[in-house]
Amino acid sequence: MFNVTAHGASIPALGFGVFRMSDAEVERIVPEALAVGFRHFDTAQIYANEAALGRALEKAGAKRDDLFLTTKVWIDNYSDGRFAASVNESLERLRVDQVDLLLIHWPGDKVPVARQIEMLDAVKVAGETKHIGVSNQTVTQMRESVLRSTAPIVTNQVEMHPYLDQSKLLTAARAAGIALTAYYAMADGKVITDPAIHAIAARYGKTPAQIVLRWLVQQQGVIALSKTANIARVAENFAIFDFTLNAADMAVLRALAQPDGRIVSPVGLAPDWDR
Repeated sequence: MFNVTAHGASIPALGFGVFRMSDAEVERIVPEALAVGFRHFDTAQIYANEAALGRALEKAGAKRDDLFLTTKVWIDNYSDGRFAASVNESLERLRVDQVDLLLIHWPGDKVPVARQIEMLDAVKVAGETKHIGVSNQTVTQMRESVLRSTAPIVTNQVEMHPYLDQSKLLTAARAAGIALTAYYAMADGKVITDPAIHAIAARYGKTPAQIVLRWLVQQQGVIALSKTANIARVAENFAIFDFTLNAADMAVLRALAQPDGRIVSPVGLAPDWDR
């Protein structure tokens, strides 16, 4: 494992996400993730499993200083009356005094980005998070966030996999010293059956999932979130630091990008994406 640094934040390059996982799955899988070496855990208010993650980490005896915890504020809480209160509720559920990274989850179409950042800054000043970031922002929104924020924006968490060209966003993020955190790395399972990825995996003696996770973290300034409810795959997903993809294979994966490669774009939440 290695860390990605961004404006003073040192973030484990591979995280364990709990999106769409039940409380029972979280409490069963998280101890296994800790056992194989995961220390970066990613959740969100809307996932409704922050409390399960907090319980699982506490029960497993995880040392707080060894962990990197990320959560995200949901759009319904983008108001003076709810933003700070919702963060306090997240901390209570996670059983911590402070998270390592707090993100605004989606830009949405009701509250200006500038106002979202103002509220995010306020909870940073209050000491409820070490670092702040954004999620699902375009280049323009990300740049506005950087300009508006009094604290450094350390990451933009976005959909990122071989079928979606995020080179424009990655270039802009690097220029601003921001890391990209990749979610949906498996493209809803599509990478598992892709012949080109299978061929690369066979050459390295790895699985397609391992190849894609390695492809992500091997790019400068990119953090990958893995996710599984299958105990057997937890160790497999972590085992991506004992090999390096060559330049030709990195290019093959990059060339899989498609014009319609985006999968996640909910109406009312998603912005007008970069073209």
